[in-house]
Amino acid sequence: MRKILLIWPFLQVSWQKIGGMCMSDKLIKNAGGRWVPETINGEKVFPFMGVGRYKPSGNKMAPKISSCADFSSDGNKQVSDLKEALQKAGLKDGMTISTHHHFRNGDLVANRVFDVAKQMGAKNLRWFPSASFPCHAHLIPYLEDGTISHIEGSMNGPLGKFCSEGKMSKIAVLRSHGGRYQAVQDGDVKIDIAVIAASCADAFGNANGISGESNSGLLGFALADSQYADKVIVVTDTLVPFPCVPWQIQGNYVDYTVLVDKVGIPEKIVSGTTQVTKSPDRLLIAEMTAKFCEVTGIIHDGFSFQAGAGGTSLSIGIFFGDIIRRKGIKARFARGGSNQYLVNLLEEGLVEYILDGQTFDLEGVRSMRENPNHVWTSPFTSYNYHGKGNFAGMVDVVILGATEVDVNFNANVVTHSDGYLMHGIGGWQNCLFSKTVILPLPLFRDRIPVVVDEVTTLCGPGELIDVIVTERGIAINPLKTDLIEKAKGSGLPIKTIHQLKEEAEHICGKPERPAPKDKIVAAIKWVDGTVIDVVRQVADE
Repeated sequence: MRKILLIWPFLQVSWQKIGGMCMSDKLIKNAGGRWVPETINGEKVFPFMGVGRYKPSGNKMAPKISSCADFSSDGNKQVSDLKEALQKAGLKDGMTISTHHHFRNGDLVANRVFDVAKQMGAKNLRWFPSASFPCHAHLIPYLEDGTISHIEGSMNGPLGKFCSEGKMSKIAVLRSHGGRYQAVQDGDVKIDIAVIAASCADAFGNANGISGESNSGLLGFALADSQYADKVIVVTDTLVPFPCVPWQIQGNYVDYTVLVDKVGIPEKIVSGTTQVTKSPDRLLIAEMTAKFCEVTGIIHDGFSFQAGAGGTSLSIGIFFGDIIRRKGIKARFARGGSNQYLVNLLEEGLVEYILDGQTFDLEGVRSMRENPNHVWTSPFTSYNYHGKGNFAGMVDVVILGATEVDVNFNANVVTHSDGYLMHGIGGWQNCLFSKTVILPLPLFRDRIPVVVDEVTTLCGPGELIDVIVTERGIAINPLKTDLIEKAKGSGLPIKTIHQLKEEAEHICGKPERPAPKDKIVAAIKWVDGTVIDVVRQVADE
């Protein structure tokens, strides 16, 4: 049984019935000031205790011991189809099925897995994806009929709406990319069957995402699944003779291989947001962010950075490139999500290495395949909080998005101000441990202020967020006195976070927020596995 090295002394308990049922009788006020349940779906959880305060002890989990005596000596693990693979894996009611999201909105395998599960009559399955996308709206009927009980993973678009309206039979759980690896490693989630879609594999199970027809780039989000699941199925549309090289998934972890017509649509790994912004306001935000990084000395010879794949972040990366050229310096490495703009910096010699965790376009896939300085990483190396360090703290500056930020610099990335759960956490929480964290945000969206008194959903504590850049000014966290001093005399419009909030409300007014219902529909985990907040069912319109 896991032990906690530090017992948090400030638990407050409230007895509450939710929606007429004791979904979780005890609610505990955590260190972020949010009331969270003591149990989720019948399992004990721990409240967020503050950054770095929760330190479990004990050993990592492990899958069951396998024997070569149970596998063919010729290395052939291929079965006829996905149904046979699931039957041999022992699919039954109540199991946890995992998939990965490297194909993003072009994934074809997760939907097929649950089509087969439905045909087999399985019920009450927990789906544990590394992320979901609008293409997975196909699974809503299976959530309605009980084939799938709930999702533990990000929910974008239709699935988020379904959950927010209280239609999921159990409480959803959202984790960061690193938090997902942590949950599997620590035994918070036991995967019964992992299904890994790969663009290329051999019959033994060695697999990658950079060869074959349906390239997705990395398979790092499936690493924990391959290492810890009881049964592992690799599904591919390009089966090659042994060995499949390079292998991102090792066949020694794999039980069965399946050949199908197509595993994914590569063109759809390109998100609708992975385009450089053309908005004058967003371009101004990008330019101000880059200038801030230059005048404060964040951009220097050998610095490192991570920028997301949103339109504003991509523009910031382009401005970074301009500054690097002008100064005649190089960045030591850039953390990816890779895309064509980051690849251009690598190939021009302005960045020495890309340390890539996810591929956002086909140029990223090409570079990963061809360039030895385009390095594969995984949530274990990059983000896992229960490891012996990770890459996040070595990054000089990270550029992140958010749906809301409040006057205490707390930020929200999963819900909108109307309470709807529409986005995943991704690596966002993990990146907060970088040396400087900057959120470039519009001051308002659709005439709704982004800077608020208190965020709707707490995803990241304000002590880890350093700078907010808007088109109308830049707010620096008062804790970052060094940045405040360096920004003096820069000519940049430095303001307080309260000034930005007041300016937004002067323009837009202060909209009333709809009061959510009592029923908890989702829990937000912090990077260490504790519960930082919950999402409640949205109010009826």
